[in-house]
Amino acid sequence: MSIARQDIHNKVRDILVDALGADDDEITPDATLVGDLGAESIDFLDIVYNLEKTFDVEVPRSELIPDDILTNTEFLEDGRLNATGLEKLRQRMQFADLTKFESNPVVADFASLLTVNDMCSFVDGKLKKAA
Repeated sequence: MSIARQDIHNKVRDILVDALGADDDEITPDATLVGDLGAESIDFLDIVYNLEKTFDVEVPRSELIPDDILTNTEFLEDGRLNATGLEKLRQRMQFADLTKFESNPVVADFASLLTVNDMCSFVDGKLKKAA
């Protein structure tokens, strides 16, 4: 299934407006789901469900919320991801811009990472794999 990037953004925006009660104009590409739009962990269930339904894709929780990496003591040093953990995160989340997180990889700050643009890139990648 091939969908134009703007169409993906519009559908993701609609999902986020419904799930988070945000206004259309708040759903900018750089808006973070947690920090800017106020998403909480329960909201991610609704968001994932609606992404799956809208785009006919499967979204395993670990693809968006890599808890197995973020909580693995093999990858942690003083509350930060080590180089190995960062590499695993990069491999898992190729759709996300991790630049800011990589400069200070405090695990507690990870939840504030995902942006609307990252969500659109994630969906775009899922659709391309399904094609």
